Amino acid sequence: MGLDHGQWNEQEHEIVHRIRKRVIEVVGRNMELYGVTLSTGHLYGLLFFADKPMTLDEMGREMQMSKTSMSTGVRTLLDLKMVNKVWEKGSRKDLYEVEYDWYQTFTDYFANEWRSAVESNLQVLRRAVKEIERLLGSEDTSEFARGVLERDLEKIRQAEKYYRWLDRLIDAMEDGEIFDLVPREP
Repeated sequence: MGLDHGQWNEQEHEIVHRIRKRVIEVVGRNMELYGVTLSTGHLYGLLFFADKPMTLDEMGREMQMSKTSMSTGVRTLLDLKMVNKVWEKGSRKDLYEVEYDWYQTFTDYFANEWRSAVESNLQVLRRAVKEIERLLGSEDTSEFARGVLERDLEKIRQAEKYYRWLDRLIDAMEDGEIFDLVPREP
């Protein structure tokens, strides 16, 4: 995992390697939260502990994976804004490093995911309200059906309130207000 053997005695090297491996394993497993595969999570962990930006070839050697697999994993992490492409003077190859601002990574990812779900759900709920209101306005709707529709309409209105609240939470994440409410650790 990128440890230079020249500056460590063998015991120190093994201890640090074991600690890093344990952390990388846990990070890799928990990256499923972001919809990321275990191997891509391990790649993120490798970059997290790297002392300098790495090329795809270096990552592939370290993880014993193909350059294609590394490329796919890095592309996923770039899309999630968990990894950045960096430029280094004299290097012709693309270099990558981890994004250390986990707070921003979290808010970017979940704001994006939740926004999509909120918009989709609100659209369906609004369509349902229109349909219910049309049926309630019809003279052909029975009293029993009206009762059911009115109860459903109330449930849908409550769901709409929740999604509007979630929309405001997403706004607070996107504009950084969330950190006024729940400050970052110093």
